Amino acid sequence: MANTSGQYKKQLIDAMEKCLGIVSQACKQVGISRTTYYEYYNTDAEFKKAIDDIENVALDFAESSLHEQIKDKIPTSTIFYLKTKGRKRGYIETKDITNNGGSFTNPFEGLTLEQLEKLSKLGDDDSAEDID
Repeated sequence: MANTSGQYKKQLIDAMEKCLGIVSQACKQVGISRTTYYEYYNTDAEFKKAIDDIENVALDFAESSLHEQIKDKIPTSTIFYLKTKGRKRGYIETKDITNNGGSFTNPFEGLTLEQLEKLSKLGDDDSAEDID
């Protein structure tokens, strides 16, 4: 007897739990295509909710692993955490851009909106000198 879509969906949910949300692995285990998986996901609200819940569990698992690495004093894990979760406290990377005495002039300064629109429509063979 062939599987119904309901049976495939149940098998997919189980496989997604085992694979921590990796779609291609779950589809392979169940024997269906990714296209079918996404058809189920996009048309069945109950299936979508179950899959979304599994993805959150997988994210929780990854975050737990990250916290374990931080406890083990792995510097890259601590840096990653601070760059992502510590942004509000100032743990962000910035790039210092130094101007070595040169000056920058905006070549579009003083152009009207109409002139800027004409410039944006120029082809490779056109000349900006045609803009008045």
